[in-house]
Amino acid sequence: MSARSMTKVVMAPERAARPAARRAAALVPAAAAMVLSACAALQPNVTPGETRDAVLGRLGKPTARYEMPAGAERLEFATGPFGRTTWMVDVDAGGRVLAAAQVLNEANFAGFQGRAPGMSRAALLRELGTPGERQGVGWMGAEVWSWRYPTNDCLWFQVTVDVPVDKVRDAGYGIDPRCDPPTADRQ
Repeated sequence: MSARSMTKVVMAPERAARPAARRAAALVPAAAAMVLSACAALQPNVTPGETRDAVLGRLGKPTARYEMPAGAERLEFATGPFGRTTWMVDVDAGGRVLAAAQVLNEANFAGFQGRAPGMSRAALLRELGTPGERQGVGWMGAEVWSWRYPTNDCLWFQVTVDVPVDKVRDAGYGIDPRCDPPTADRQ
C-alpha cells in the first residue's frame, strides 16, 4: 500500500465523521436557545412604567393581590407548590408598574428573618407570597408555612405562624422532605 492510499484510508473515517459533527454542532445553538427561552419564561421581564393591563395580558391572572399604601397594589405570580419562584409586581394607584422582584431567594430571606417575629400573616403574605405548603402543629396552635426556592441545597424556607394571635413566631431554613423521603428504617 502506498503512502498516498494510506492517507486516504486514515482520513476517510474523519471525513465521514465531519457531517455528523457538523449536525451535532448545529444542534448546540438550538438547545441553548431552548434552555434560554425556558429561563426567560421564568422571568416575566416586567419594566417600571409598564401598564398593569399589559402585565396581566402577558402573565395572566395573578395568584394573589395585596393592598399596598397610597392605593398601590402588589400582584403575586407564584409557581408553587413545587415551583421555586414567586414574582411580586408593585403597581401604583394609576395602574403603572413601580417594581418587580422574585422574592424567594436567600438575600431576601436574610433580611426577612430579622423582621419576621411579630409580623402579621397578611404582612407575611405580602412579602413572600403564597407558601408551597402549610402544615398544622396541633397542640402548639401554630402552622409552619414553607416555600421552595432556587437553591442547589435540599432546603426550603419556613415560617412558624402562631394562628391564635395571628403573628409570626420565627423563620428559618429546613430540609425539604421531597429530597429526604422517609425509608422503612426511619419511619
